[in-house]
Amino acid sequence: MSTYFTPASFKFLKGLARHNEKAWFEDHRADYEANVRDPFVRLITDLQPALAEVSEHFRADPRGNGGSLFRIYRDARFSNDKSPYKTWQGARFFHARRREVPAPSFYLHLQPGGSFVGAGLWHPEPETQRKVRQFIFDNPGSWKAAAHEARLRKRFDLADEEKLVRPPRGFPAAFEFIDDLKHRNWVLWRSLDDEAMTGPKLRQTIAADLATLGPFVDYLCAALDLEF
Repeated sequence: MSTYFTPASFKFLKGLARHNEKAWFEDHRADYEANVRDPFVRLITDLQPALAEVSEHFRADPRGNGGSLFRIYRDARFSNDKSPYKTWQGARFFHARRREVPAPSFYLHLQPGGSFVGAGLWHPEPETQRKVRQFIFDNPGSWKAAAHEARLRKRFDLADEEKLVRPPRGFPAAFEFIDDLKHRNWVLWRSLDDEAMTGPKLRQTIAADLATLGPFVDYLCAALDLEF
């Protein structure tokens, strides 16, 4: 067993939240690389075998460009918040065909007091939403198994941000999972406390979570005609 993140990882991110400016970041770049970026890349690398056991079509990619780790830099072009840096670090374990078609992904988020692991579709386009809703309507039994299995839901929550107020057009209000059809995103997630993120069993914990989330991602892949 080995650790990846340490209290120094959270110390850097807390400092960045207080001093979100280029000069401070450049003065502390070595801290970022040693305590946040490099251990995250090592974790991504070490999760490759576990993810391959879940699905041969998903990638835990440690490459610096085009890999799983998101950039720490914010895209502030269309935001009122012009802060140059994110105050967290995230990684997406993506489908091999993600650049060809919309696809679900697994996700790991590092943030002081706000870390989490999850999987699903986040901010899909309307056509993708339509496909998922229709697939859930046509396959409610397997949706119940993939998204509402008791042991799964004891550990993971179905994110409910950005839901429609009314049932989507064309679907009966009496449908068993009509509330799920109101979703704009389909994501299962659970929070991870700072102790878990800095503990010696982090890789094993995330590997187990990826396996648990596998059937849910498999269902979403089926809805989008993707291999799993």
